[in-house]
Amino acid sequence: MVAVKPAGKRRSDEREGDGAPRPFVKWVGGKRQILPSILGHVPRRYGAYHEPFLGGGAVFFRLRPQRAFLSDSNVRLIRTYSGVRDDVEGVIERLESYRYEKRFYLRMRKLGIDSRSDADVAAWLVYLNRTGFNGLYRVNRSNQFNVPFGRYTNPTICDAANLRACAQALARADLAVEGFEQVVDRAERNDFVYFDPPYVPLSTTSSFTSYTSHGFDQDSQERLRDVAAALKRRGVHVLVSNSSAPVVRQMYAGFRMQEVDAVRVVNSRGSGRGKIAELLIW
Repeated sequence: MVAVKPAGKRRSDEREGDGAPRPFVKWVGGKRQILPSILGHVPRRYGAYHEPFLGGGAVFFRLRPQRAFLSDSNVRLIRTYSGVRDDVEGVIERLESYRYEKRFYLRMRKLGIDSRSDADVAAWLVYLNRTGFNGLYRVNRSNQFNVPFGRYTNPTICDAANLRACAQALARADLAVEGFEQVVDRAERNDFVYFDPPYVPLSTTSSFTSYTSHGFDQDSQERLRDVAAALKRRGVHVLVSNSSAPVVRQMYAGFRMQEVDAVRVVNSRGSGRGKIAELLIW
């Protein structure tokens, strides 16, 4: 596990308004459009907030809890959040110097980024995410970023105001590179845990597990279900999102479910875009 910095007080604090932070990376399965449904299942009062599959962080940025534990198995993603939290001005300075140009993009894509600072990693990932095809983050088995150059009219590479707002929200969060099961070690009664794993594919061609160099298979899905059940027995508030595949409904038999419609546009295959049914499970 790689852990970084303690967070602030233990209480929930949901806010709205101008200048509110928004996800600064596009991520497969992002939750912004179904936030109203998700917020309907957030307890009115809870202790710490835990999100073990951070992704784009839409739920965290909407809630902005006073105490948060955010984690993901994607090392570069967590380092990106750390870079924005700890050196947002450095990230902004780098992004403002980057160009939307194919030759520059390909050079950045090949960069050996892992030995560099968190601010370097953050600017690198945000740039590739904003200028690569369909906003995908995808790597091969050697952990090499392999998304082709995107075709945009005028992509926003640096949204400085939003990055600063995100850094302010992240100042109250612990960040860690770890698996979802570690949430069991720290979640306490009345805490709130939101699980947003890579979804069970609706078809054999729609899997989204390539955001790390390791997949998230059926065994992982079942272990996640067992963790959710164990947390609930301990008095932890738990919410899970997943696809509406029959195997998901079968796995979570005995849990309560709500079907919600989402329009998915971040997909490498055109046939995988459009309105699909997803499940909220508690």
